Amino acid sequence: MTEEGGKSPGMKVMGIHDIQNTPCARESILHGAGGSLVAGLVHFLATSRVKRSFDVGVAGFMLTTLGSWFYCRYNNAKLRVQQRMIQDGIKNKVIYEGTNLDPTQKKSGDQ
Repeated sequence: MTEEGGKSPGMKVMGIHDIQNTPCARESILHGAGGSLVAGLVHFLATSRVKRSFDVGVAGFMLTTLGSWFYCRYNNAKLRVQQRMIQDGIKNKVIYEGTNLDPTQKKSGDQ
């Protein structure tokens, strides 16, 4: 149902509390599920060993989930750094616009 704040409680998977609001968590788990299915099925079709194929599927889940998680988090961090640089540049343009320190003004040798 709903909590006191009117929000629905988030889904909890593998100890990650609010998976809907955790960046990259949902996508990583979905990629891991797909990687698990592919790895286990390919191994089973190649060897016909059920237990080993299950183990390969679990390992595929872990590796794909972690790989997807770190890739997504790295890209998010890189995007935040770029946004911060752009915000600082815009702030500096607003501060220095129309002054002698404005880098867009042409310097004249007469002054």
